[in-house]
Amino acid sequence: MPADEFTLKVSFLVGFLVLLSLFLGRYFRRDPMLDAIPTVGFSDPILSYLSAVQFNFDGVRMLKDGYEKTRPGLFKIANFRRWMVLVSGHELIEDARRAPDDVLSMTEPTNEFIQAEYTLDFLNKDDKFHTDVIRSKLTQNIAVAFKEGREELITAMDDFIPGRGDEWVTVPIQETIERVICRTTNRIFVGVPLCRDYDYQTLNTAFGDNVFKAGMIINMFPKPLKSIVFRMISNLPSQIQQEIEFIRPIVQERFAKMEEYGEDWDDKPNDLLMWLMSEAKGVERSVEGLARRLLTINIAAISLTSTFTQVLYRLLANPEYIEPLREEVDAVIKEEGWTKAGIDKMYKIDSLIRETQRVDGFTLLPFVRLALRPFTFSNGVTVPAGTAVSIPASAAHTDERTYPNADEFDGFRFAKLREAESDRMTSRHQAVSSSSEHLFFGLGRHTCPGRFFAVNGLKTIFAHILATYDVKFEEGKGVPREISIGRLRLPGKANVMFRTRQK
Repeated sequence: MPADEFTLKVSFLVGFLVLLSLFLGRYFRRDPMLDAIPTVGFSDPILSYLSAVQFNFDGVRMLKDGYEKTRPGLFKIANFRRWMVLVSGHELIEDARRAPDDVLSMTEPTNEFIQAEYTLDFLNKDDKFHTDVIRSKLTQNIAVAFKEGREELITAMDDFIPGRGDEWVTVPIQETIERVICRTTNRIFVGVPLCRDYDYQTLNTAFGDNVFKAGMIINMFPKPLKSIVFRMISNLPSQIQQEIEFIRPIVQERFAKMEEYGEDWDDKPNDLLMWLMSEAKGVERSVEGLARRLLTINIAAISLTSTFTQVLYRLLANPEYIEPLREEVDAVIKEEGWTKAGIDKMYKIDSLIRETQRVDGFTLLPFVRLALRPFTFSNGVTVPAGTAVSIPASAAHTDERTYPNADEFDGFRFAKLREAESDRMTSRHQAVSSSSEHLFFGLGRHTCPGRFFAVNGLKTIFAHILATYDVKFEEGKGVPREISIGRLRLPGKANVMFRTRQK
């Protein structure tokens, strides 16, 4: 039998076995409690897989359809592994938010989505100390680190967007800003000179993409085949080893000083790596443990590229916002200088970011939990163990009852709301704020711990661009078509033109 024919038959057999195992698993898990919940798409065990396929490219419409027909209430949509129950209405969302982790788990569906057991296998799986470091040390040091971060932003933009005067320079915006964000954030993560190492940037920008790609592929196979598939398709272990070699000399030097001087010494670095080293225990205090944590944190940091690109596309598609935004930046910088306090006062930039989060959020479902045991909502509906529970954020964010003219992009929507309310109320309209009406960063105790750092970084980049450059799409080009993959909604690629600001 020819090799190509043999490979084709084996692939077909594996695919058939995967689909058969998924079908049988769902069929035997059928539960009358789930059958009682309205369905978007097919409810039949076999045909429901067609709905799972459809969700991959039509998720926005399916979520909107279920939301409008059931709000406040629950509906369900099939995915390839299990039923997903969607929740709407403040009271029911509060039920899900308040549920303890041993009933509705955030960790389990997140780990399953990226297949963390294979792609991000921490040495101590139960130790999530890096989350506490982000929530405390990183957030507390935003103002302190602002000067260094902005300094790196300026040099990075100069390096990656060359040219001066009135000449336009064309750059692939996603790849360019990904480098800028990686370099700027790693100035605060690991300092210079490592943050400026091109190969180090390449490693960290590629790692996150490879984690998500590997997770998507591994998810297609039953448990007995997952580890085999991972070894066949993934280069993540070699990338972890590269990270280890990059940080090894830095870590060894710092541990030597900690051994000699204790926790304090002259010129002790005030960066994320140092905070991780101070908090790590046991095996996580090793170079490998620290390397894995840094790579994981970089995934979240560099994912800002998608949000930045979405905001920039909205700005370039609505150039009437540019001059008011520039006026705000110029006025604030004149009063406060380039400081975190100044960035905090840039309400219009903040509003532009939040409005883009509302209409273009890169995930349709930022809040996902897995029922580890049956859970009953306050309306009496019970979901069985093994069911995914989520909130249809993309539908909630375009609800006319919450946002008048919800389908219209209004870049200053939230700035106007802040102006209309008293100072003590304005925080709920900020881009970092989370609620049942704005779910970009999640909800409850698991709301993204790095959101303050992320939004501050985005606002600083946009303020710098507005103060320094003129920006536009290439002639005859506009916003590229977005890419929808399951619950992800990503901006398409485009070239953007920069020149030194002319006025």
